[in-house]
Formats: sequence, C-alpha cells, structure tokens
Amino acid sequence: MSSQGSLSSARPSPPAGPPWDLPIREAPLAFVDLEMTGLDAKKDRVVEVCIERVRNGEVENRLHTLVRPDGGEMGNVHVHGIDTAAVAGAPTFAELAGHVEELLADAVFVAHGASWDVAFVRAEMARTGRSFDVPFYLDTLNLSRRAFGLAKHSLDALRTHFGIDPARAHRADADVIALREVFERCIHVLEPTTARDLWEVRIAERKARDQVLAQCKEALDAKREITVVYRARSRPAEPMRIILTAIDLGLDPPRVIGYQLPGRGRRELRADRILRIETDDDKDRTDPS
Repeated sequence: MSSQGSLSSARPSPPAGPPWDLPIREAPLAFVDLEMTGLDAKKDRVVEVCIERVRNGEVENRLHTLVRPDGGEMGNVHVHGIDTAAVAGAPTFAELAGHVEELLADAVFVAHGASWDVAFVRAEMARTGRSFDVPFYLDTLNLSRRAFGLAKHSLDALRTHFGIDPARAHRADADVIALREVFERCIHVLEPTTARDLWEVRIAERKARDQVLAQCKEALDAKREITVVYRARSRPAEPMRIILTAIDLGLDPPRVIGYQLPGRGRRELRADRILRIETDDDKDRTDPS
C-alpha cells in the first residue's frame, strides 16, 4: 500500500462525537424542506416549512406549517400554489423560530439540494435576531448522484424513477416524504456506518470515504477476497470479486488496485466511486435502482 496520503481527510469536517459519529440508525436526522417566494435568500422568504426529526425511522418531533412573510411578499405561486390568501392566517417565521431551533439542535440536517434550505433557514433566523448556522449537512442530491446511475437526480425525477407518489409535489410535507424515501434508498446502496461516512460522499471533490478505504486496507492486510460494488460514471453499479494488491493514496482520488476473480484481470478502481465493500462470500445483493 502506498504510504503517500492518509486515511484521514485534511478538510474541515463535522465535530467529533454525536450526532455525526453515532451509528446511522441511532443518529437524530432532521429532514427539511421549504417552499419559498424565490431563490434569493437575501430577499425571498419562506412560505412553507416541514421538518421531521427522525431516529431509526421513527419521527420524534415534527413541524409542518404555512408561513406568512412579514412584509407580505409572495412569489413562485406557479410552483407551489401557495398564494397570499393561503398564508393569511399562518404564523410568521419569527413565531416558529424556537421550534425550528429545537428540531435542528444536535441533529444532522438532511435536504435535497440542501444548500438552498440551509441558506434560507440561516437568513430567516437572522431576521429574527437569532445567530444560527448549519456548517455541515447531508444532501440527498449528492448522495443520489453517487449511488444511482440515472440521467437526472431532481426530486421529481427520483419520484418517477422509484415510483414515489407524486401527489402534492413541491409542497413541503410531501417533499419530506419523498426526501426520506430517497435517503433510505441511498442508505441501502452505500451502507454507511455513521452520518460522517455519508458526509464524506462529496462527488464534486473526488472524495474517497474513510470507511471504504479502511475496509480495503483491512482486506489488503488480511489478503482476503472482497466484493467491491463499484459505479463508474453514468453506469449502473457493478459488483466485482477482487483480491487487493495495493491502495495508492498518493493519487487524487486514491486508487484501489487488485485482481478481479475468476479471470485475475488487473483492476485499478477510483476509490471515490466505490459504493460499498461486501465481505460475505454468500451475500447476494441487488441495487434497488
């Protein structure tokens, strides 16, 4: 194994400990979807919010409501159908801020295209005079792009592909239902141990997951056969039975090198494209996509 580089990432990462290092089924996850008057967090406003705080598939706390913008601004009615009349009796975001903080506190923020939701939550909180930030989060758009070889990864496209009920799409509560289903499918493919492991799935940065590298190193040291479930660009996942001979951490991204069985053809795989490692010889899994 090449000694260049290390299994640890030098990039800023979520703080050690809960919730990021809890087993994935024990970690509190806050699934978030917002509907807004537009796409500019500096001037546009939230008109609907749904947050479900979930642990091991069970909803521990929930908020779903329309939101009345302070200044009466409205927009994007053609997208979500929420107009001035609909929000007339709704609370303002300032009235909801305490509950939002409670739902998000010490939880992993999960959304689809999450940077938008993070920006709007941050902006709305700032308008209430509260200091609030979400420096680390999980984005199912990113996870889907790694896990599934699909042409499109919008929530609408994923609804269609996976047969998720499209009724009331672009409403916050219905989108959270779809978000949670997509997340579960990503979990099935990627088999993370922790939320941190999922955070390391960052395709634009060519990041290899520490969990995957550690499993490969263990198999290399033990000279043990493993099944590498690999997804090349724009292709479906492919399981490969491999005996590893080296891991080169000096390349960007790192490479996993070995001989594919039964023909012993040499393979050099990008570690960031490995979906998971299977070590049970009798395991027979199929990709749900």
